[in-house]
Amino acid sequence: MKKFLDENFLLRTKTAQQLYHEYAKQMPVIDYHNHLPPQQIAEDKQFGNLTQAWLYGDHYKWRAMRTNGIDESYCTGNQPDRDKFQRWAETVPYTLRNPLYHWTHLELQRYFGITEILNPESAGRIYDQCTEMLQSPSHSVRQLLRMMNVKLVCTTDDPVDSLEFHKQIQEDGFEIPVLPAFRPDMAMQVSQPKVFNNYVRKLEAATNIAISSFDDFLYALQNRHDFFASMGCMVSDHGLEEIYADDFTGSEIDAIFHKIHGGKELNEAEQRKFRSAMLIHFAEWDWEKGWVQQFHLGAMRNNNSRMMQELGPDTGWDSMGDFKQGRSLARFLDKLDTNNKLARTIIYNLNPSDNALFATMIGNFNDGSVAGKIQWGSGWWFLDQKDGMIKQINTLSNMGLLSRFVGMLTDSRSFLSFPRHEYFRRILCDLFGEEIEQGELPNDLPWVGKVIQDICYNNNKNYFNWQLNSQTAGLNKATV
Repeated sequence: MKKFLDENFLLRTKTAQQLYHEYAKQMPVIDYHNHLPPQQIAEDKQFGNLTQAWLYGDHYKWRAMRTNGIDESYCTGNQPDRDKFQRWAETVPYTLRNPLYHWTHLELQRYFGITEILNPESAGRIYDQCTEMLQSPSHSVRQLLRMMNVKLVCTTDDPVDSLEFHKQIQEDGFEIPVLPAFRPDMAMQVSQPKVFNNYVRKLEAATNIAISSFDDFLYALQNRHDFFASMGCMVSDHGLEEIYADDFTGSEIDAIFHKIHGGKELNEAEQRKFRSAMLIHFAEWDWEKGWVQQFHLGAMRNNNSRMMQELGPDTGWDSMGDFKQGRSLARFLDKLDTNNKLARTIIYNLNPSDNALFATMIGNFNDGSVAGKIQWGSGWWFLDQKDGMIKQINTLSNMGLLSRFVGMLTDSRSFLSFPRHEYFRRILCDLFGEEIEQGELPNDLPWVGKVIQDICYNNNKNYFNWQLNSQTAGLNKATV
């Protein structure tokens, strides 16, 4: 019987072990999509204890704790941090076969050298040891990134964000570029006039541009798009239920903007037209600047209205949606391609029933100009686990070119989440190793090893055109 989480964890064959240890393990990490707070990187934050580093803001853990019968006060409430951790430790033994069990123990090993299983009996020892280490300069936020061989991260930022902390990081000369990603979801949030107009006022304040028409609105947003580019941004991102690709005219969008800006509610058709128009404008700006655009599709968010009212978004009340994705996604990409304004694009689905749809959709718009120009992104959110990764890898292999895939990301708010890259790499090596030993792939380890290294790092670096040298310049081309 194998030991739990040993050096050959998830690697079932000798060939898989060789591929991982000789080829994948040493590759650096580029985390091109996450939700890390740049302020904590700018300040090189020291966490006061393990709960602060591990449980604050982690709705994955909160959902598990709630399911285990833990009171909300130990998740998002004001219970003492040590008591919150104890409740998490009580939950961990019940997370068997949930990815949280693997991630929890991987993170304890990689950041703190702890191989003990976390449970109610070990909780106090582990909490004290990790807290002591986190309070040491060796485990500051920047050191945590260095420990995982991270070479670049892209945060997720609203257009109205000042990016002051990104600027501070650049001016500090921190060798790991921390670049913003343009996430304009709030500019498309037109289901509630009050929410939308509050955002318009924030945009006015950020740009010093008075907004009274749709042209003003676009001008202000493009001003922020330009500003993000000046701060090194090369990536946009959208978190949507589905792509909107309805037909519209300029006069219709002008009238729709005037209506909602006047405080009147839009009907469903007007909302879809407005969102469709905004997506086209954003996509064309991305194409003009040579950015990569990302679309995270399919989340049904904030389902529990009572808890949404009490705690707000991103607190663990979301699920997979069952939206129809194919036709509108094809129409959107086709409109851009027809006008020769289709930027490099990554699409992510949240419902596994859409796997084959997304894997085949990307092939419709790969035009030979760039290897893997249109990408199907890694398993995301509820699919960011062993089964989800394997299915994504296998479907992409069957219907596209896995060898051109840009690989894994964390999509996380935690600085302790980077072993997810290792998790993905072990799974990837295990799949290749198994098929080599079964005679389904040639026993050509140098070539297979190169393909694995490309998926882990090189494809990402080349696709986004990151320039990874020796020192951070923090300009348009990310320089490490």
